[in-house]
Amino acid sequence: MAKGKTSTVFFCQNCGYESSKWMGQCPGCKEWNSFVEETVSKTPHMGVAAAQPGRRSGAVPGVLAEISIREDDRVSTGIGELDRVLGGGIVQGSLTLVGGDPGIGKSTLLLQVCHKLSGCGHKVLYISGEESPAQIKMRADRIGAFSREMLLLCETNLDEITEVIRGQKPEVVVIDSIQTMYNENVSAAPGSVSQVRESTGILLQLAKGLGVSVLIVGHVTKEGTVAGPRVLEHMVDTVLYFEGDRHASYRILRGVKNRFGSTNEIGVFEMREQGLVEVQNASEYMLNGRPENASGSVVACTMEGTRPLLVEIQALVCHSSFGIPRRQTTGTDFNRVNLLMAVLEKRSGIQLASCDAYVNITGGMKILEPAIDLGIVLAILSGFKNKALSPKLIAFGEVGLSGEVRAVSMARQRVAEAEKLGFETCIVPSVCAEDCSRNSKIEIVGVRSVQEAIDRLF
Repeated sequence: MAKGKTSTVFFCQNCGYESSKWMGQCPGCKEWNSFVEETVSKTPHMGVAAAQPGRRSGAVPGVLAEISIREDDRVSTGIGELDRVLGGGIVQGSLTLVGGDPGIGKSTLLLQVCHKLSGCGHKVLYISGEESPAQIKMRADRIGAFSREMLLLCETNLDEITEVIRGQKPEVVVIDSIQTMYNENVSAAPGSVSQVRESTGILLQLAKGLGVSVLIVGHVTKEGTVAGPRVLEHMVDTVLYFEGDRHASYRILRGVKNRFGSTNEIGVFEMREQGLVEVQNASEYMLNGRPENASGSVVACTMEGTRPLLVEIQALVCHSSFGIPRRQTTGTDFNRVNLLMAVLEKRSGIQLASCDAYVNITGGMKILEPAIDLGIVLAILSGFKNKALSPKLIAFGEVGLSGEVRAVSMARQRVAEAEKLGFETCIVPSVCAEDCSRNSKIEIVGVRSVQEAIDRLF
């Protein structure tokens, strides 16, 4: 057998671009200082049909029109919030990546999925490369009793894992985590760019070839992206990210990529002793503990996929003691808040140039939708004038550079959510007012500009 030659190459951590020398900027993704050095072993590839004249390949193309899609190709996880994010359940033969900060609940959620699936008679294989069987058993006891359909394997060698999967033929496989897996044919440390890429490629072949649904856990970097090459997210079918502070009780599961459903859906969970518990009414949960008759507090409505979500926007505005005022945002875009404050100064004559401003979206949400612009503007005005708005008031609408309030999508669903939670007045763009007023018991106030909203409220 021919021995492989060992060489040193450089990989881009962002896109997986390979180079024989180090470069400051990646030619593929234009990222700076992303190249890392790794030692790889090049072995000759044998048995390739193209390299052997006269040998026919066994691959036969099929007719797309004759391919049927069955209803049972999706398996419900038994967790409604997770099914919502996945688009209805786990697709047979799919590869799903779950990322998030350490300790946020990735392994706990997947163990709960294994508990639900094995309880329904589905054969599940949980493969851990980070914990011992005793550690997993301690965590599993808090979730509940597992059936005999739940199998556990603590292994990091992908050759051994492949043999177990082919022998046991499970329906669902969980890999915790992809950074601990290694392939003996790649002479690099586990967690390196080449190891993560090759390991994911092997799991992808197993998922598509055997029809096994594979869920893998991915560690994240300090920037919040999955550690390893960016090509990892391109290889998998679905990418889910856990958001939120691991020291708080709430968790938000967001679909970043989904080949089988929407990429805008979110699932809301609460961490308890028995694991992650679904939050059925996310809007009510986000507004829990909201102060009444406090200045700088306004409720706005954002859409996460098909779900309207009410969030509280808080703003603290005070005169600065320094030459340059301080601006700080949490949960929304910093530059967007500065733009809205400039619109207030130019179009409404509100002098904010000498004021510090702090804007916060409560509940740990990160919202970039322009529909919360009007809520941010009213919260800043309420904090600046130190005048509290009605706790039964809600506002949404996009604010343009001319100070106009522009239309937003799915306005009726937003009003219906506000009415369900007991709000009495809703400030909306004037072009949406007529549509929102149909079959609605809540008072609809349509405004064409920011100045019109100021005149009505202040």
